[in-house]
Parts: sequence; structure tokens; C-alpha cells
Amino acid sequence: MPPRSQPTARQVRLGTELRRLRDAAGMTAREVAQFLGSTSGQMSQMEAGIAGVSEQRLQRLAAHYACADQELIDGLVEMATDRTRGWWEEYRDVLPPEFLDLAELEHHARFMQVIATAHVPGLLQTEEYARAVFGYWVPPLPDSELELWVAYRMRRQQVLSREDAVPYEAVLHESVLRTRVADRGVARAQLEGLLSKSECPNVSLRVIPFDVDGFAGASSSLVYVGGHVPALDTVQRDTPYGSAFVDASAQLHAMRTLFRKVESASLDPTRSRDFIHRLSKEL
Repeated sequence: MPPRSQPTARQVRLGTELRRLRDAAGMTAREVAQFLGSTSGQMSQMEAGIAGVSEQRLQRLAAHYACADQELIDGLVEMATDRTRGWWEEYRDVLPPEFLDLAELEHHARFMQVIATAHVPGLLQTEEYARAVFGYWVPPLPDSELELWVAYRMRRQQVLSREDAVPYEAVLHESVLRTRVADRGVARAQLEGLLSKSECPNVSLRVIPFDVDGFAGASSSLVYVGGHVPALDTVQRDTPYGSAFVDASAQLHAMRTLFRKVESASLDPTRSRDFIHRLSKEL
């Protein structure tokens, strides 16, 4: 397989998992390259996601590493053999790579869990809300680019309404619901949009009110995306310099714990709907 100039986050993740299996087996890249009849350079490319790996080679590696976790192996095979050209590829070289990586991550998710303490999550935003958020960009986006970003975000939302839509749980702090990124009309429409989305059988929304005791997680925003097995889960977090994808085992465990902790401070879905409805009536 020819080297890739710009591997996607999913391709990089596959390489990372192969390196982790090799490290767990206590083998060097040179030793494994000799086993495969390859070179250390080619091994490095494969483990960096720059070079692909066939199912046959992946199965050979798993056996050589004495990996007995068949579900993990199946998940890696799925990642290695997937040749789907997702709709997001139409935007390559037009939008930032992390936008495409997030859409691909969502497409392959088994479930999604979200904590939002600043903005309404992207998959739940109305078009006008998204336009206001992107319109705040510094430096400002040209109008044509702004509309492209908004259209892309709206297209991402199809992942929640497709035939095989996965469970989506979002915990929103009251500050998210009260912050007016634009005017009163946009704010009201966004709250009504949340109520509409919450009627989907796969969508669960929970609210943390200002007056709840014991919540100190104002900086806890994250998107937790379930993989084929827990070891292949991924967390996406926003940073001042773009998106960061987290996949180390200890970090994933910490993020799972964080989500449960934040969720425990929230209202149940029914009371959360009532809460959002009251806020909408106040506007």
C-alpha cells in the first residue's frame, strides 16, 4: 500500500494500537519487521498510520503478539479494511482536518456521551446558533467560508437521525442554555431545537442547574465516543488550538469516570425537558 501524505485520525489510531500491541509483547520494531520480511522504516510508517495494513498482515501480527482479545482484533480489522469514502471527504482540503476527523469518528461510533459547559454541542445546534458561534471566530471567516462551516455542521447532525443512529447522551450545564450567542429569537429557537432533538429515541438530554450542590466541573467539556470495544474508545476535547483526541487507556478511564460524576449532578431526562421548556417560556 502506498504511503499516505495526510493520514486521518482513524488511520493514526490504528497504527497507535498496533504499536501498543507490539510494546505489550515486549518486541522491537526491528524484530517484528524481520518477522514480516519488512523494514524498520516500513514498520514505523505502519505504526504512524502513514502506511496501511492488510487484514492478513494484521492477523499475523496479532498472533505473533499473542493477543487473545478477539473483539479487539476484530475492531482493528474493521478499522484496517474499511474502505468507505464518507461524505466528509468532499470537504478535504477545504475545511480543517480535525473537522473531518470528528465527522469520521462520529460515523463509526457505537455510542456518544457529551458534557457541555460552554456551547450547545455541535450535533444539537440550530443553523443560526452555529452561524453565530462560527461568526465569532478570530480572525473573522469570509462569508463564503462561514456558510460552508455551518453547512458542514448541519450535515454532521444526520448521524443522530440515520436508520442505525447510535445512543447519544448529552449533559448540559444551565450556562449553556442561558448564554445568548446571538439574539433572543436564536436563543429561543435553540431551546426548542433541543426539546425536539430530545424526542428522538436515541437521544438523552440532561441538565445541570446553577443551584445544584456539589458540581465543580465547569471545565469538564468533552465528547466521549465508543469504539468497537472500550479499548478503542476516543475522547475529543476542544483546546485553544483546535481539537485534541485522547485514547490512552488511563485517560479513557478517567474520562468515563468524569462523565459518570458529571451525570450524577444532573436532572433526569424528564425533569431536564421541563427545565428547558421553562427557560424557553422565559424568553
